[in-house]
Amino acid sequence: MKIGGRDFLTSGHTYVMGILNVTPDSFSDGGKWNDRDSALKHVEEMVREGADVIDIGGESTRPGYTPLSAREEAARVVPIIEAVKAGFDVPVSLDTYKGEVAKAGIDAGADLINDIQGLKHDNIIANVISRSGLPCCLMHNRREQNYGNFVEDVVKDLEGTLILAKKAGIKQDKIILDPGVGFAKTYEQNLEIIRRLERLHELGCPLLLGCSRKSVVGLTLDLPVNERLEGTLATTVIGVMKGCMFVRVHDVKENVRAIRMTEAILGGGVK
Repeated sequence: MKIGGRDFLTSGHTYVMGILNVTPDSFSDGGKWNDRDSALKHVEEMVREGADVIDIGGESTRPGYTPLSAREEAARVVPIIEAVKAGFDVPVSLDTYKGEVAKAGIDAGADLINDIQGLKHDNIIANVISRSGLPCCLMHNRREQNYGNFVEDVVKDLEGTLILAKKAGIKQDKIILDPGVGFAKTYEQNLEIIRRLERLHELGCPLLLGCSRKSVVGLTLDLPVNERLEGTLATTVIGVMKGCMFVRVHDVKENVRAIRMTEAILGGGVK
C-alpha cells in the first residue's frame, strides 16, 4: 500500500503511527502540541524515534468531548499538515470523520484519512476519499453498545463500512480497518476485540490497532493516563503477534523497540 511517497507492506511487519493531537483537550496530551512550534518539535522527535506515519487530529474524541464545527477543526489541522509536509519527509494521516475537513486536509497535503466513524458520520467523506484516490483507515464505532454477539456484530458493522466504501468507489486495497478499541465498547469488550483480532482479518483488509494510553489499559492496571506505557506496549506486542499493519501510539520510541523485539522473536528479523 502506498501512503504518501512510501510503500508499506500490508503484512509481515507492524508500522508505527505517531499521534499528534493539535487540540487543547485531548484525554492524554491536550494542549501540549496545539501551537505550530511545539507541534513541529514533537513531529521531529517522533520521526527521529522511528514513526512511519504522523496522525494529526484537531478534535478530541475523549469520552464526553464537544464536537467542533468543520471550519474550526480545519483551521486547527490545515496549517499543521502544511508545515509537516514542508518540513519532513514522512507521510501524514488526518484524523477526521468530517468530509469538509477531509477535503481541506487533502488539499493541504494529507496522505491518508483516518475516520473514526467508518464513513457513517456524513454522506460526504466517502466520496471525498474516493475522489482523492488516497488510502484510508476506517474504524469500528456505533452510537449504542447494544450488541448481541459482540465480535460478530463488530464484523457486521465493519462489513457495512466496506459496503459504503465500495459504493463510493474506494478500492479495497486502499482500506485499513481499525477495531475501535475504546469506542462504543465496555472494558470487557475492549479486551475481547484485542484478543479476537484475527477474526477481523477475514474481512480482507490490513488492521490498525490503537490502544495507546486508553482506558482499557488504565482500568486493567489501575493507573492514570501518564502511567500507561507498559500496558500500551503489551497491546502493541499482541498487535504484532496478531498481524496488525499499524499501531497508533503516543510513545514512539518505546513502541518501535517493542515491535523490533517481538518481530525478532517471531522470526521476522529486526526491521
